[in-house]
Amino acid sequence: MDKKKISVCMATYNGEKYIGEQLHSILKQLGENDEVIISDDGSSDSTLYIIEALNDPRIHLYKNEGEHGYTKNFENALKHSDGEIIFISDQDDVWMDDKVRVMCEALKYKQLAVHDAEVTDAELNVTIPSFFEHYKIEQGFLRTLAYTRYTGACMAMTREFLELCLPFPDNQNLCPYDYWFAYLGEYTHEAILIRMPLIQYRRHENTALHAGEYSTRTTKEKIDTRIYCLKEMMKRIRERKKR
Repeated sequence: MDKKKISVCMATYNGEKYIGEQLHSILKQLGENDEVIISDDGSSDSTLYIIEALNDPRIHLYKNEGEHGYTKNFENALKHSDGEIIFISDQDDVWMDDKVRVMCEALKYKQLAVHDAEVTDAELNVTIPSFFEHYKIEQGFLRTLAYTRYTGACMAMTREFLELCLPFPDNQNLCPYDYWFAYLGEYTHEAILIRMPLIQYRRHENTALHAGEYSTRTTKEKIDTRIYCLKEMMKRIRERKKR
């Protein structure tokens, strides 16, 4: 059986400090027919130079010409991908050596796989050995809706699941991309948790998004977010059933 093509989708913005290390950790796990799709949100540092200097034909770089922000930047990368298996990647983590193999195996059974992570500081010193244990992450749609702590950097999915999720809802402030994946994955019973740390999840002063960490949003903002996502999700499910 032919190996399924893998697309790693990454959103970048001023990531010069760590992006080279991250790309090396990813590329060594990919085959010659796989791809890394990078969408850049207007970096003003050396991010683009570092990417281009790798001179790897598997890397395809696009500029995000639409609405800025991490969710829309990821959406731009995802729309340019054509793999059968899609990985989400931040610009500043480090993938562990077995990540691609383990996640591809999990996706034989479900359409969305989410793995555990070691949380580290900027120098990759481990501060939290298990993201899942620290944030008490368990499966279930209602639990996920109430306590949304899945993080996109730990996700991989099938093409079929991605097609259900695209396009993202218009309001990225009320529906971050990883919330959207998490809600749809749990609602459709297509999510699986891999209780194995497969990345070093680097947290540092310039981290763009503290996904999964305790929210600083007000109660009203949390309620508004969930109501909006729930409405958009029901609309998407109805649309899919009509096809």
